[in-house]
Amino acid sequence: MKITWLGQAGMLLENENTVIMVDPYLSDSVGKSNPQKHRRKTVPDYLFDIRPDIMIFTHNHLDHYDPETVERFIGADTSVTVVSPYSVWKDVRSFGGKNNFVLFNRGTTWTQNGIKFTAVAAEHSDEYAIGVIVTYGDKKYYFTGDTLYNERVFKDIPDDIHAVFLPINGVGNNMNMADAKVFCERINPAIAVPVHCGLFDDMDMNKFEYEKKIIPEIYKEIELR
Repeated sequence: MKITWLGQAGMLLENENTVIMVDPYLSDSVGKSNPQKHRRKTVPDYLFDIRPDIMIFTHNHLDHYDPETVERFIGADTSVTVVSPYSVWKDVRSFGGKNNFVLFNRGTTWTQNGIKFTAVAAEHSDEYAIGVIVTYGDKKYYFTGDTLYNERVFKDIPDDIHAVFLPINGVGNNMNMADAKVFCERINPAIAVPVHCGLFDDMDMNKFEYEKKIIPEIYKEIELR
């Protein structure tokens, strides 16, 4: 599975026959409402040529579910599977078309093209927020979405996570670096990829002290071992 960081918590997953987007934020919607959070990285035009088969949204905040981004990929003439918790599902269905809008609350599993998606708990200010575990072959990839460290989250997490992608910025009801480190030690993934920083701030992700980390570069494939 090829995984590319799109900035913030956004990810692009690709194999030979399926293209998946997770929480793509490719506009400046947040900056329009909060001038202190204008995006600092220009979006390359080629990203809008992507035709996703599946789009996953973890919760209804602009930097995760951004209608200005979504309209570039979902419309009346597309047939995208859109997987999202109730807080997003109730709104994203307005895009209509031939798209399949799947209600994806905690505990739900959706399988498509041999890839299994499982919604797991998250602790965030959107009460419907979820994380997502993507199982492909013998690998499990865990995208936490926005979350704080909370005991109930661990009840949903298997003990064989290959890679976790998690926030470390410590604002907006997200884990800081210290809690994210303990979170990783608790679930013991083979690889931890810190995200949700660098787009609105100048945080140095290298200061995240989890030993088995890989620091991503925006718009580049993450070289998972």
